[in-house]
This record gives sequence, C-alpha cells and structure tokens, in this order.
Amino acid sequence: MNLKQLEYFVQVAELGSFSRAAQVLDIAQPALSRQVRALEVELAETLLLRNGRGVLLTEPGRRLFEHGVAILQHVAQAREDMGASRDEPVGRIALGLPPSLSRQLTLPLIDHFRRELPRARLAVVEGLSTHLAEWITSGRIDLGLLHNPEPNSALHITPVLQEPLCLVSPVGPGQSGGLAPPVPFRELADHALVVPERQHVVGALLETQATLAGLRLDIAWEVSSVPAIVDLVCAGYGHAVLTPSAVQASGRAAQLSARPLVEPSLSSVICLARSATKRPGALLREVTRILAALIRALPQGGGRAA
Repeated sequence: MNLKQLEYFVQVAELGSFSRAAQVLDIAQPALSRQVRALEVELAETLLLRNGRGVLLTEPGRRLFEHGVAILQHVAQAREDMGASRDEPVGRIALGLPPSLSRQLTLPLIDHFRRELPRARLAVVEGLSTHLAEWITSGRIDLGLLHNPEPNSALHITPVLQEPLCLVSPVGPGQSGGLAPPVPFRELADHALVVPERQHVVGALLETQATLAGLRLDIAWEVSSVPAIVDLVCAGYGHAVLTPSAVQASGRAAQLSARPLVEPSLSSVICLARSATKRPGALLREVTRILAALIRALPQGGGRAA
C-alpha cells in the first residue's frame, strides 16, 4: 500500500464514482481503476461495490476509508508545516461542496490547481450543508460551502453570495425560460411542490415560513437530489423552490421559469466555512480566495455578493 493508492481510493469513495474521481485527480479512469484494484488485491479485500450508478463502500472499505482519511490529513498537515516557513500553498486540502454547486465548481477549481497550485492536491466531497458542517468540525474536510448555516462557535463562517429563492415551474408552449415576475409566498399553497426533505436548508426554511404564515403547503414529493427535482418539474410532477444558480446548473434552464418569492422575500446565503480552532495555512487561504471568486462569477441571474 502506498499513499497514492490510498489517496485514489479515498477520492473514489468520497465522490462515489470512478469517473468523477478521475476528473478531480487528473488521471485516466482505467489507470485509476487499476490502482484501486491493486489495493484490493494487496489487502485481499473487496473495498468497493461497483454498480450502474457508481460505487459503494463495503464494510472493509469503510474501515480503510476511515484510516485513509486520517492518514492523508496527517500527511497534508506535515507538508503544510514544512512549507509554512516559506508561506507556500502546498499539501492536500479536502473541500466540501453541496450537490447544487459541485458540478459548476469542480472543473474550474481543478483548472486553478493545475495552473496555480502545482504542489497542492485537491479532494472534493459532496454533501448537504448540515453534513458538511459536521465534517469540518470533525476534521474530515478543511473547507466547505454551506447554504444558510446555523450559528456555530466551532466554525469560522464568511458569507459570499446571496440568492433569491424562486418558484420554479415548467414553461408552457410558446413561453421562454428564465427569471419571471415575482410571486407572493402565499401562492405556494396553490401548487403541488417537489422539495428536499426537512433536513435540507431549503426544506427547513419553507416549513418554517409556511408555519409563520399559517399556510399548509402541498408537498407532493420529497427528493433530496436537485437534478432529480428538476427532472420531476420538467416532467410535470410539480413545482420546486430553488435558487437561480441551481436552475442554471441543471442545464435545463430553457425549460423552466423561475419567479422570485416575495411577501416575504426568501433567500439562500452561500457561505465559506472552516474550522474556527485551526490557524489557516497558505493553501487554505489561497483556495478560499479562488473559491470565493468562482462563486461570485456563477451565472445565477439574481444573486448578489454578500
């Protein structure tokens, strides 16, 4: 077993996909598969179960994953410590992204690393904001993008972008997609909705606001995946409440209208979060700068710098 094999395995496990891990690691997918397979042969264990949707960890794989994350963190800390006296951005950084932003940000981040941070390594993890906050606190990831995070003394939180929440509907014949006139929040009660479950920040926000307004929302389907929500809306199964950037990221913006919610206006704030107990090194500071710039440049048609 060597560090590169361990890094490859951890990245595949975190992303749940060989193809996405190959993109992040900048390696051909067959070569990545061979390295992980060699690790399985050496350990005489099946670490990953491959299926049509990606990969899942086996029980031995889960145990190795926990060891691997800790080992790679220690190695990254050692490299960062060695480079600290020169204030160089070196080592490995684990970044957590919500699914609605991961597809938009992963490729440009990798481009920046290849051009500007050749001595650093990037690991990307996807998760809901509540999970990402826990992973920062536990040390599994170094930096995360969170939607509307709760106050937490263990986290250093910096708002970077505020976006309106919109009622997202399929466009009718002869109509064009994009931002449309606002709609009062009370009119949500007139639509069958496809929304994330309550642990998702948008689901929790809608539930709270509906209670305050004395409304009973018609929740037709609860789906945690934003791409799946968009598919259901386009297929006519209901309406959604999403940000403009989530609609843009779906690749189906032309088929959807997005009407900002008003009376009251609801918004989602994207924040950068890191541990409040650890001193940020050169690599973390540089990735924070790059990520903030990429977020503010997102095509979201209604967001503003926070």
